[in-house]
Amino acid sequence: MRVSVVGAGLGGLCLAQGLRRAGIEAVVYERDPAITARFQGYRLLLSPVGFEALRGCLPPRWHPLLDAIVGDAHAERLILDPRLNRIGELGPGRTGIVIDRQVLRHLLLTGLTVRTGAALTGYDVLDDGKVEARFAHGDPATADLLVGADGIGSAVRAVLSPRTTATDTGARFVIGRTPLTERFAALAPAFGSKIAGDGVSLMLGAMRFRTPPKRAAEELAPEVTLPDIGDYVRWAMLLPPNGSLGAPTAQEAVLSRTEGWHPDLRALIEQADPDNSTLLSIRVVEPRERWAPGPVTLLGDAIHATSPTGGNGANTALRDADLLRRHLIGAVERRQDLLGAVGDYERQMFEYGGEAVRHSLAALPAFVPNPERPEPT
Repeated sequence: MRVSVVGAGLGGLCLAQGLRRAGIEAVVYERDPAITARFQGYRLLLSPVGFEALRGCLPPRWHPLLDAIVGDAHAERLILDPRLNRIGELGPGRTGIVIDRQVLRHLLLTGLTVRTGAALTGYDVLDDGKVEARFAHGDPATADLLVGADGIGSAVRAVLSPRTTATDTGARFVIGRTPLTERFAALAPAFGSKIAGDGVSLMLGAMRFRTPPKRAAEELAPEVTLPDIGDYVRWAMLLPPNGSLGAPTAQEAVLSRTEGWHPDLRALIEQADPDNSTLLSIRVVEPRERWAPGPVTLLGDAIHATSPTGGNGANTALRDADLLRRHLIGAVERRQDLLGAVGDYERQMFEYGGEAVRHSLAALPAFVPNPERPEPT
């Protein structure tokens, strides 16, 4: 079996690793001109389901490395005012495993065949049941299965399910990262909590690696090269619906909205890496209409993009990768035919993927500023 994976995000790479582990040929096609063309950092909170799905797709020899490069997270989920005084609660505290997206992506890229600069322009299902993908540059690629793992603007979805489109929630947020110093470690009560300001809210989260990633790879899996990155604080400022920066840079936009805030919060933004601060919109894709069975399917944000307030986007994509991997292995082992395997994957994915989107949207109002809604106490 040969599988073409369109998109070198976490879900697509995780699937490719899982197929590679099972001896199934998988080639990844990425539209960016280079793997490092865009910064894809920041930390992710992995649920038990997401973490086990990731482990299931990775070679067992990398499991000690994975365990070394994650961090432990505990958050009280409070609501604080800009001077860091407690004024309410968001809900039950949360514990889990955190990992840096950039570090994980480098791990998942190891050993894979990835062709960059490969923007999909379309595909055709051939008479023999295989699928031929076409790209703006380079030769077409023929495979038994084409997997669209190409994100919220999926080119594969545009052909496979053109009526399934992204919805803009109107919410905007500025995201950035700052090295975790002793001063900023004192902000621990704010990690996982919401700082409610005048028309904006700020979220903080710490990424503390159990072992520095570069050193962990050198000691535990020399064939893997990981970024030389230290502990940091991930911060995200939620703006009012349809808010704009109103400033030349993302960093300046946050500083302009935090006049009079606690000095440590101001310093956190001032010392952030300006190259890794940006304004993003919150868009979602909800899986609704099933397409006709065939040798093309979707995975991750391409079919169920969630709001980041749900904390389940990456976890759901990893779950997709593991589930599809297991069904494809079943097809190779002749436990079922390929289209049956893909159909079983899609039925399950539509159910939990749709629920993930709905959960994330239900959580969104608690984080998006609304001057007409008082903060819970």
